[in-house]
Amino acid sequence: MVNRRDQAIILLGHGSRVPEAGRNMEKIAAGLRSKYGYKIVEVCYMSRLGPHFPETIARCAEMGATDIMVIPYFLHDGLHLILDIPEMMQEIAADYPHVKLVLGRNLGFDEVLVDLVERRIEESSGFADVRELVLEPRENYPVPEGQCVFVPMKPEDAARFLGEEADEVAEGGIKQ
Repeated sequence: MVNRRDQAIILLGHGSRVPEAGRNMEKIAAGLRSKYGYKIVEVCYMSRLGPHFPETIARCAEMGATDIMVIPYFLHDGLHLILDIPEMMQEIAADYPHVKLVLGRNLGFDEVLVDLVERRIEESSGFADVRELVLEPRENYPVPEGQCVFVPMKPEDAARFLGEEADEVAEGGIKQ
C-alpha cells in the first residue's frame, strides 16, 4: 500500500462549458479527504473549463506527490478511457520521471449504482413533463477561449473536409 502522504488522487472528468458543472466531483474529492484521509485529492477536466490535467499533475508534483493515481470520473468504457486518457497520461508522464503515474479504474458498474439509480427514480417521480421545462439559451455557455466547437459530421464528410483542408494548408490557403 502506498503512503497516503506521498500519494495524490486526481479525479478526471470530461469537462463542460457550464460553470460549476463539476461541483459534485468536488464534493467527492472533499469526501475522500475527510472520510478516508487522503492528503492530496484534486479534480480536473479533459476539456472546456479547467483546471486541466497538465496543470493539476504539476500542482500534485509541487505538493510532493511521488505516486499519482488518476481515477476517470466516467461511467462508460468509451474511447476516452480506451485511448484518449491513457495517451494524454503517457505524453505528460515524460515530464515527471520521478512520479509513478497510475491510470485507475473508472466508476463503471458497481452494485451500489443500482440503488442510486432507484433513488433517482423515486426522487424524479413527481417531475413535470420535459415539454414544460424552461431552458436557458445556449449562448449563456460560450466555448472557452482557445478551444474548438465540436461540429457533428459523418466520418466520410470529416475525411473529405480534412483532406481538403490539408491540401489548402499545403498551398498556404488556411492559417490555424
